[in-house]
Amino acid sequence: MPNNRILNFRNTNIFFIVLAPLNIAFNLLYGFGLFTYMILFLTYSLILFYGCYYIGSNFFIPVICSANTDEKIIAISFDDGPVANGTPEILQVLKDNNIEAAFFCIGNRITDNEALLMRTYSEGHIIGNHSYSHHFWFDMFSTKKMLADMRLMGEATENVTGKTPLLFRPPYGVINPNLKKAIQQGNYIPIGWNVRSMDTVIKDEKKLLNKVTAGIKPGAIFLFHDTGINTLAILPAFIKQVKDSGYKIIRLDKMLNLQAYA
Repeated sequence: MPNNRILNFRNTNIFFIVLAPLNIAFNLLYGFGLFTYMILFLTYSLILFYGCYYIGSNFFIPVICSANTDEKIIAISFDDGPVANGTPEILQVLKDNNIEAAFFCIGNRITDNEALLMRTYSEGHIIGNHSYSHHFWFDMFSTKKMLADMRLMGEATENVTGKTPLLFRPPYGVINPNLKKAIQQGNYIPIGWNVRSMDTVIKDEKKLLNKVTAGIKPGAIFLFHDTGINTLAILPAFIKQVKDSGYKIIRLDKMLNLQAYA
């Protein structure tokens, strides 16, 4: 998938490479000293920060964050499971409402939760790759180490379900050049979101519900976590609001017309 956005890593580097000698010449003529160099460095750093931490920027690689549709459909996804206290309750709410979702799982949490992962898969939900370790410094790993981590999660899933996930969601939503290479080398499909619930941060259930319901629009991808009690508390009301608004919740891969497994 080519990155056709003007503001991307390649174009940014070209721009600053061209700008650097111009800045040197400007300083030789007018003698502004280190100030202009600092401005260039700060500007470049801020752009890189934006590209790394805003998953919808498509700065390093195109990431699918919504569906291009006018149809009143949305998809919901859950990160960081499977966990014994949270995932079963989320699954029950989804089952009660006949809804299929996407679960981007952490590989090392599959151990001792194999039956729970299998239940998730058997009840019609898709399993996505959210890395094996979800390490705090994952974005500092080398490409080789990232890819090994991602493949390990795929192996853990395949051992339980017989399927290897193709859909990948980066830990913390951070993408950089090393992860871009790992995604490409592993033939993964990067998946983001355009409605981040902040359910791990917002403790007030009413505020959380208001935030997510405000994001209901055609093709939206919602990010929740099956690790928090607040998600479970507002999920039935959110589903009701979606249906009352005339929308349908469909499985992520179906909404995006993507192959979920290798």
